[in-house]
Amino acid sequence: MAFGNNLQYLRKMHRGMTQEELAEKMDVSRQTISKWEMGVSQTKGY
Repeated sequence: MAFGNNLQYLRKMHRGMTQEELAEKMDVSRQTISKWEMGVSQTKGY
């Protein structure tokens, strides 16, 4: 399983957490979470 798939799976398993909620906790934009989950962007230090 790739990072994006893992992230999406874990986010949904955590009481159906939204991308917006995860983004707030990680201090990144919702668009960043979306890109990570789609495999469009590399993670840098997270």
